[in-house]
Amino acid sequence: MSDPILRIRNLQVTAPDGRALTRGIDVDLAPGEVLGLIGESGAGKSTIGLAALGYGRGGCRISGGTVEVADRQIVPGTRRDREQVRGARVAYVAQSAAAAFNPAQRLGEQMIEAALYHGTMTRPEAEAWRDELIRVLQLPNPETFPDRYPHQVSGGQLQRAMIAMAMACRPDILVLDEPTTALDVTTQIEVLVLLRGLIRRYGTAALYITHDLAVVAQISDRIMVLRHGELVEQGTAQAILEAPQQDYTRRLVAERGAHERLAATRSPGAEILSVERLKVFYGHNQALHDVSLTLGRGETLAIVGESGSGKSTLARAIAGLPPFSQGRMRFDGAELPARFQKRSQDMLRRIQLVYQLPDVALNPRQTIAEIIGRPLQLYFGLRGKALAEGVARLLADVGLPADFAARLPGALSGGQKQRVCVARALAAQPDLIICDEVTSALDPLVAEEVLQLLARLQQERGLAYLFITHDLGVVRRIADRTLVMQKGRVVEEGPTETIFTPPWQGYTGELITSVPEMRRDWLDGLLATRGQALETAK
Repeated sequence: MSDPILRIRNLQVTAPDGRALTRGIDVDLAPGEVLGLIGESGAGKSTIGLAALGYGRGGCRISGGTVEVADRQIVPGTRRDREQVRGARVAYVAQSAAAAFNPAQRLGEQMIEAALYHGTMTRPEAEAWRDELIRVLQLPNPETFPDRYPHQVSGGQLQRAMIAMAMACRPDILVLDEPTTALDVTTQIEVLVLLRGLIRRYGTAALYITHDLAVVAQISDRIMVLRHGELVEQGTAQAILEAPQQDYTRRLVAERGAHERLAATRSPGAEILSVERLKVFYGHNQALHDVSLTLGRGETLAIVGESGSGKSTLARAIAGLPPFSQGRMRFDGAELPARFQKRSQDMLRRIQLVYQLPDVALNPRQTIAEIIGRPLQLYFGLRGKALAEGVARLLADVGLPADFAARLPGALSGGQKQRVCVARALAAQPDLIICDEVTSALDPLVAEEVLQLLARLQQERGLAYLFITHDLGVVRRIADRTLVMQKGRVVEEGPTETIFTPPWQGYTGELITSVPEMRRDWLDGLLATRGQALETAK
């Protein structure tokens, strides 16, 4: 192994409250090497990635250890040392591209800003390098793309633009913090292929942070498994995937492998929801085109498709947000009005939603008791002791201690917050729960716990679930039937076992085969099967 381009020794990062976020972490990264950092939320992955820039976010501080980039020590070091390295020698690619760009500035100017700031290139040189990156990353209309604003491009295009922005100074190291997690599977593959090609072409080293072992296996040379700020084990990507040594790593590998198992199909009960030829417009743009579906009691229907396919619009239309323009919906045999304002209180009670981001869905100023207790007060008039007992019962139903009732959401983990959202929905005693990407923001092991919770509640209460997701691994494990959407239309619908059993046709096949598998050669095999060249950068 050549001399490391990044050397971290005995890294210790401390939170504002004094908690240790990392404990004695050592990292060596060789030029051109990709090191995957894997682990659940709170494992310390992003903390280590940011430490490579000499940075601690949110009031956290690097309280011990050293960080060296090439021949320069930045921790401990001066502010000037760190500023000269950030962007120039080490660059950061965040999970949320939309939050990384200035919405009021054209993309082209933002993509050359670092090169001009550090003085590594003249403006003509920076613009020529930017244009080369635009072509290498296969962004559309290279001549005019720099003139666009962030809101004028898709999520996948914006993610690629952020990678180009990070490469502005030809850095030695890229810190890739969940760069494809927020993307649907087909867009994720496009970005992953282009990113791998970029790294190989320019010999850039990278720290690849993710919770998806199958994704990191396609791009990483080595993998470090982290938990609670400590190293669990490390090794080559192949060794970690095929022969993990530690129990925690084996659990991660087993959980990811479970994505490929199909759930047993159940017979649904009586029809609870029917949707006929539904159309929804946003202004003059039609978002849904003649969508129809049925859902039985105790059944789980998964709605899948890429970003912009209309999944969440369909869910919101069923909930009365936004109102549908044409079509018909019936709930338990009764007409379901388009606008939620025209629905009876009992009908509102019987259809509940659980949202993707519990941080946004929960009021940070209300206690858990107030959040869960609100439906009990609104729909059933509970007060005093009866209300407190109802909250405690619901907390027990979702596997949370009774003393959580007095806590604020900020004192809970992501998985615990999502359990509170489920408890709030259960408080209304609904017949149908619409789950809109409820596990996509959670790490794999926590997401698995939430899925098991939903399955148990369904079995005990006969709940029907409309499950909106882009995670086909989740669909395989929980859905009785699957409905595939593209551009606001239903392209295929049927039992999940039938949908996922080859041969696949058209768009459904493209979706299913784009789900990464736990094989090092999976991505190369996929590209060869589709008749594509490997990366354009060779």
